[in-house]
Amino acid sequence: MSPLLVLIVAVLATTYAGPIVRLAAAPALAIAFWRLTLVLPVTGGLAVWEGSGERGAVPSERAEGTAPRSRLPLIMLSGLLLALHFWSWIASLRFTTVASSVVLVSLKPVFAWGLAAAWLREHPTRAEAWGIGLAVIGASLIGLGDARLSPGALGGDALALLGALTGAGYYVIGRRVRQTIGIWRYATGVYAVAAVALGMVALGRRMPLTGFAGSDWAVFGALAAGPMLVGHTGMNYALRHFRATTVNVAALGEPVGASVIAWLVPSIHEVPPPSAVLGGLLVLLGIGLSVRTGK
Repeated sequence: MSPLLVLIVAVLATTYAGPIVRLAAAPALAIAFWRLTLVLPVTGGLAVWEGSGERGAVPSERAEGTAPRSRLPLIMLSGLLLALHFWSWIASLRFTTVASSVVLVSLKPVFAWGLAAAWLREHPTRAEAWGIGLAVIGASLIGLGDARLSPGALGGDALALLGALTGAGYYVIGRRVRQTIGIWRYATGVYAVAAVALGMVALGRRMPLTGFAGSDWAVFGALAAGPMLVGHTGMNYALRHFRATTVNVAALGEPVGASVIAWLVPSIHEVPPPSAVLGGLLVLLGIGLSVRTGK
C-alpha cells in the first residue's frame, strides 16, 4: 500500500481517541491496558503470516547496521515508552480539556526532531522545518483559547507533555527498528510489552482491570479498533518510509479532528474558539509541507 495513504488513514483513525476517552468511567491504566490488549490477537495472528518484508522502503543510513540481537532491547524500550505515553496522556484528560491535552501531547515533533538528530543523524529539510514550525504554532492556537489555569489543569498539561516526550521516543525507536522488522511483528512485540507493563502497574496498585460497565468496554473496543490497530500500526508502517519527525508532524492532524469531534459530540460539547480555525489551517499547511519533503 502507498505509505502516504496509510499515514493519512492512520492520522484520521486517531482523531476520535481523545473525545471517546472522555466517555469512559474506567481508570486511565485500565483504558490504556485494554486498548493494547484487545488488539494483540489481530496483530499476533498477522505477525505469524507476515512475509519476509515490505517493498519500496527508504532505509535509514544508520539503521542498516542494526544487528538482529539488538532488536529485542529496543522493542522492549519502545513498548515501555508507549505504555508511559498512553498512561500519561489518558490521565491528562481527567484534568484538562481534550484540545489542550491533545495539543500538548502533539508536541512530539519537537522532541522527535532532537532525538532523531542526535541518535539517527536525521535532520529535517528546510521546508520540513518550516512545516514543523507552522504545525506546532497552529496546534498551539487550537489549545490557547481552551487553556485553563487551575492547578488541576496544569497537572493535566504536565502529564500531556510527558506523553509528548515518551511518544517521540517511541516513534524514533520505531524508525530505526522498522528498517529490519516487518510491521506486524514489530507492532505485536511493542504492544505486548506495553500491555504487560501497564498490567503489572495496575496489579501493583491493586487497580481493577475488570468489572467495568458495558459502555467502558465499548470505549476499549473502539480505541483498539481505530486509534490502535489502524492509527498506531499505520504510523509504525509509515516509519519505514518516512522520517520520525515527518510521522510526528502528520500526527498533528489529530488535534484538529479531535477538537471538531469534541465540539460536535453533545456529551462533551467543547466549542473551539475562533483562533482554532486559523490554528487548524496552519496545522494542515504544516503537514503538507512536511510530508511532501519528509522521506
